[in-house]
Amino acid sequence: MNRASPALSETLREARKMRRMSQLELSMRVGVLQRHMSFVENGSSNPNRELLMAWLQELEAPLAVRNAAMIQAGHAPAYSVAPLGDPALARAGSP
Repeated sequence: MNRASPALSETLREARKMRRMSQLELSMRVGVLQRHMSFVENGSSNPNRELLMAWLQELEAPLAVRNAAMIQAGHAPAYSVAPLGDPALARAGSP
C-alpha cells in the first residue's frame, strides 16, 4: 500500500474540515468507502489522480489547494498558474 505524504493528509483533512463535511458524507458523495478516505487522511494510503480530483472538486477546494494536493500526491498540477495577463492566455487572433 502506498503511503500518502503527511502534507497531503493534512491538506485533504483541512479542506474537508473547512467545508464542515464528515468523512462519511464526503465518501458517499465521491463514491468511495469511508474507510479508504480515512486511510488517505491518516497517511496510510495514497489516492489515485482521479479520486483526488473528485475529492477536491466535491470540496470546492481553491485551485491553488488542488495543485498543492496533486503535487503532494506525486502527480502533475492540474491547473495553470499563469497570471490573467499572460500572453499565453490571450485569444487567438485578438489585436
